[in-house]
Amino acid sequence: MSITSYVGRFAPSPSGPLHFGSLTAALGSYLRAHSLQGQWLVRIEDIDPPREAQGASDNILRTLDAYGLHWHGTALFQHQRHQAYQDKIDQLIASDDAYYCQCTRKMIQANGGVYDGHCGRLQPRLTQGAIRIRNYAKIDRFIDQLQGHVLVDNTFAEEDFMIKRSDGLFAYQLAVVLDDAYQGITEVVRGCDLLEASCRQISLFTQLNVTPPDWLHLPLVCAQKGVKLSKQNHAPAIDIIRPQASINAALAFLGQQMVDVDSVQVMLKQAIEQFDLSTIPAQKEIVLTTTNN
Repeated sequence: MSITSYVGRFAPSPSGPLHFGSLTAALGSYLRAHSLQGQWLVRIEDIDPPREAQGASDNILRTLDAYGLHWHGTALFQHQRHQAYQDKIDQLIASDDAYYCQCTRKMIQANGGVYDGHCGRLQPRLTQGAIRIRNYAKIDRFIDQLQGHVLVDNTFAEEDFMIKRSDGLFAYQLAVVLDDAYQGITEVVRGCDLLEASCRQISLFTQLNVTPPDWLHLPLVCAQKGVKLSKQNHAPAIDIIRPQASINAALAFLGQQMVDVDSVQVMLKQAIEQFDLSTIPAQKEIVLTTTNN
């Protein structure tokens, strides 16, 4: 199969095993990439050790393998990229495009819940604390390949957001942008829980003079309205012994035709051939009527 310039990815955090919500995101991004004869990469977003479960990274990779969701190249682990993140932060601090901030959540809440750039105006500059980007781009809208025109609240779009936490951990917004640029991602396919965050990521891409990828946000799998399936609320792990039923359930959730029950390789081949972006529900969330695992 010839490979086009399309590069997609699945980027789970290792906070627990993959559940049905994770599967729909993985399968959706996999089918999108393969239907366009592109590459599909896997990145383990392990930059938040306090939230990570021991052995979860290996478990995720084994589960993807059991489901036939094989990735191109080698899986990238964010912990391998710490120096790249720090180098970029050092550049941004040196050019005064980022600054240290010592405002606590309590202080920000007392100011109406929106950070007002206070520490960025201080002279002399602070030399320790969290680090925030000077958000010049202030992107508040974009076009999503499934959700259409997305508009976020101005106060959220304009805020100088964090790129390194006060505890020394790198912030998700910085790491995901630098990694998507590093891996040449051309389209991000993921769940709608990160729909608004895309504006901050586009703002950061813009300030780094990097062309942002396209965006395609899939509906979230919810146990009840407003409550997505997640590792934090103990969503059950998907079955790696008999994955066929879960594959068909995920296809149905994504509005795709179900496939003949066979080996996972045969099922995925048929699913790629049948993939139709236009039949994915353009909803932000879908409540399951039954539990899939």
